[in-house]
Amino acid sequence: MGAVSPALPVQPAVAPVAAPAVGPVADDGGFAGALGSAVDGLQQLQATSQTLAVQAVTGELDDVHDYTIAAAQASTALELTAAVRNKAVEAFTEIMRMQA
Repeated sequence: MGAVSPALPVQPAVAPVAAPAVGPVADDGGFAGALGSAVDGLQQLQATSQTLAVQAVTGELDDVHDYTIAAAQASTALELTAAVRNKAVEAFTEIMRMQA
């Protein structure tokens, strides 16, 4: 049997996801404003993905890859949002445990 060649690194099929634009913290009311802006960005990514999905199904979309990229961006942003939420809940729980 021949030697096994090392696996090549897998290149991602989609472009890197840019984080939703978050304005300066002092302008929008601190953390709550930044969080609200991030959620708005997530909703915009999901709306774009849904619009492109409908266009892909109806045949109005010239390049289906645009939908694939938008869906991957929306999915990644949702996963990031869920991870941040989970960490915030863990931090809150830890703070409540320290007060007892």
